[in-house]
Amino acid sequence: MSDGTGLGKGLTNYGDKDFAIYLRRSFARSMGLSREMLEKPIVGIAMTPSGFNNCHRTMPELVEAVSRGVLAAGALPRAFPTISTGEVFLNPTSMVYRNLMSMDTEEMVRAQPMDAVVLIGGCDKTVPAQLMGAASADVPAIQLVTGPMSTGRHKGERLGACTDCRRFWGKFRAGEVESEEINQIEGRLAATAGTCAVMGTASTMAIIAEVLGMSLPGSAAIPAVNADRLVAAEATGTAAVGLIAKPILPSQVITRKSVENALRVLMAVSGSTNAVVHLAAIAGRRGIRISDALLNRISDETPVLVDLKPVGQGYMEDFHAAGGVGAVLREIKPLLHLDTIDVCGVTLEERLAEPLDWVDRRVIRDAADPVSPQGGLIALTGNIAPDGAIFKRAAATPELFEIEGRAVVFEDLEDLASRVDDPDLDIRADDVMVLRKAGPIAAGMPEAGYLPIPKKLARQGVKDIVRISDARMSGTAFGTIVLHISPEAAVGGPLAAVQNGDRVRLSVKEKRIELLVDDAEIARRIKDHKPPETPKRGYRALYAERVLQAPEGCDFDFLLHEDLQASKPK
Repeated sequence: MSDGTGLGKGLTNYGDKDFAIYLRRSFARSMGLSREMLEKPIVGIAMTPSGFNNCHRTMPELVEAVSRGVLAAGALPRAFPTISTGEVFLNPTSMVYRNLMSMDTEEMVRAQPMDAVVLIGGCDKTVPAQLMGAASADVPAIQLVTGPMSTGRHKGERLGACTDCRRFWGKFRAGEVESEEINQIEGRLAATAGTCAVMGTASTMAIIAEVLGMSLPGSAAIPAVNADRLVAAEATGTAAVGLIAKPILPSQVITRKSVENALRVLMAVSGSTNAVVHLAAIAGRRGIRISDALLNRISDETPVLVDLKPVGQGYMEDFHAAGGVGAVLREIKPLLHLDTIDVCGVTLEERLAEPLDWVDRRVIRDAADPVSPQGGLIALTGNIAPDGAIFKRAAATPELFEIEGRAVVFEDLEDLASRVDDPDLDIRADDVMVLRKAGPIAAGMPEAGYLPIPKKLARQGVKDIVRISDARMSGTAFGTIVLHISPEAAVGGPLAAVQNGDRVRLSVKEKRIELLVDDAEIARRIKDHKPPETPKRGYRALYAERVLQAPEGCDFDFLLHEDLQASKPK
């Protein structure tokens, strides 16, 4: 066996190459592997099970199915763990640990002897982390997602986490649902294994992985509990072995053209705002920058075709049955770069030349009859967000698209929690709620942008209000919400200058978010800004010191592709 493949790949250096392979084979035999098996090429399987990650409950059977495909194709499967980031189980937020998971993935893929790797993930930050790690390691890799949940039932109504979580919680806060019923609903929202059942971040990133070409065609939306999910896992293992004989690297798959295709589909499915940050991070690992101008041009050119919650009616199991990613790609084919390739070496043009037998037009619309003629997401700029902000117009209230309102400022998350339901809070339905110090450095950029509507307004029947922040928002959420304001307040961004009673103007038509205070006054207010205290040890200290802002994907500066590192000002 050569030093370049299988068990002989990347030998530990003891100063004696022959001893190194002898020792490695000896220890491999202790795992019960025959000499014949040790001669085979190796497919690593990055597995991410965790008792703190409900989305990954099916991980053991997925690993088994991938291994089956690898063995049948003539290679040796070797599963190995990396950290797992369960969205709702991490403090302060899973976003803080996405970069750590990407580093874990990159280093273990590069350090261990594997000729190709299958990356299995599903929950919001795991797929981005794995794609980031794969893009940097640049070893032949293929993504397998765990798949979405199937829906539950409550009094004859279908339920799916987590859009329905937020909808019923809003009713509970407004006094429309009693405690007994909200407790019943709690046990019916997440009824099966898998990721959120709607077009949230996990589903969006699964779709992006497929559109980028990093996962098998047709595999993004298969429900977690469907037998076809295991069939796809087996096929993924087989495909990984194919990558050994004919290597296709992530750098050949994740290109400027495939990133633009992913942005197109993000708009067409009206996907999560979080995908903008994650796709920027993945692209950044390959030296590709996503500008606000590019995002807005693609959004304005691309119709929304998918009628799914949180902006429509259906669930991911409906999307899969309706034709999935393949149906969407065929509808926007004239807008796509068709010369991109996937991990199987198939061009997008070749893939789309194969006809679909049926598409459910109730879920995936014809391009001539879209849900909306324009994409679901846009970038905003203005004096309050000089480096940009993100707005999900597809999930917002059109009557609030062109407004000017009075700022009601919450200094940080603790201030929001302590005052939002105060009966004496001075707030009206036509005000603008402002949250700051919730960005990457200040708070790890949690999904806190979905500020709760104050109870005093909710009980008056107010369903939406303009909210702006430097935080993120769950992909399952909805509302007229401006997110990812950059630079964040904690680093002295103009958001830090907003005061109660200031006028704030939102214009979706102009793609602007403005603080109606003159520049000199804004500069005066932030002149003496002091950054917040940050952790002083461990990974959290590294995060606070080296994390970038939202437009660069909240990645670490030293993990960007060298081309982007070279372009950054010193």
